[in-house]
Amino acid sequence: MRQACVPPPTAKLASFPIGVNNEAMPRISVQDPADPRLAPYVSIRERDLTGRGDGRFIVEGKVTLAILAERSRFPIESVLIAESRLEPLRETLAGLPESVPVYVATQGVMDQIAGFPIHRGILACARKGEPLALDEVLGRETLLVLNDISNHDNVGAAFRNAAAFGAGGVLLDQRSCDPLYRKAVRVSAGSALWLPFHHGGTGEAHLTALHAAGYEVWALTPRADATPLPDMPVTGKVAVLLGAEGPGLPDALIGGAKPVRIPMAAGFDSVNVATAGAIAMSRIFEARGAD
Repeated sequence: MRQACVPPPTAKLASFPIGVNNEAMPRISVQDPADPRLAPYVSIRERDLTGRGDGRFIVEGKVTLAILAERSRFPIESVLIAESRLEPLRETLAGLPESVPVYVATQGVMDQIAGFPIHRGILACARKGEPLALDEVLGRETLLVLNDISNHDNVGAAFRNAAAFGAGGVLLDQRSCDPLYRKAVRVSAGSALWLPFHHGGTGEAHLTALHAAGYEVWALTPRADATPLPDMPVTGKVAVLLGAEGPGLPDALIGGAKPVRIPMAAGFDSVNVATAGAIAMSRIFEARGAD
């Protein structure tokens, strides 16, 4: 990993025609991959996997940057983009606060910083800030609850499905992975940046809080004695509880909720966990008469 103590090179300011009404706006051109101002972007994959621990997270791509800038509660710390992406990002960059530095590099320099080819040529660093408390997410009509979901793709897909079918928020236990992991954000189509979520605690604690808040909790399980999803009435507040791929939900959580199964073809009893959540939330969405 490159050392952050390398003396910063002289910044090269350039005016690129990307502002509103073609007004030129200054951006910081960087040419040295070891520039310490770019430290949050160094060796992204390794730092994502090991955990940053500094309250920062990285987003990648045009759509997620726009959502981060326009819809999220997370403050942007900086942006790093390839020169070729200036024009496509013209409006988004023009809308950023003046305090947010936008670093511009060649594709080659950007790849060296990240440690792998950044094909989208767009990265941004944001601050997580104070996490939402459990009580700040409870109260919404429909919730998705994830228990021991350790795969980032599944978490991202679950968020995307929750947003698509009108869930008001997501609860994740402490064993589930971070929804602000770069890949999870991308797979979520940016929904992890604006959909309220609480990450922490145990499934048992979540179940207790949900019952106290008046939710009917649907525990998705392939058990034969579970109620078929089409037979479930949708009244009041509903929370859809999902467990890990393979083992599914533990008996204690199923026993403390309403066991619900998705009818399937003979000889097959499971689908991907995010898909299961989508099917259940679609049923709720339709039953509520949403457009």
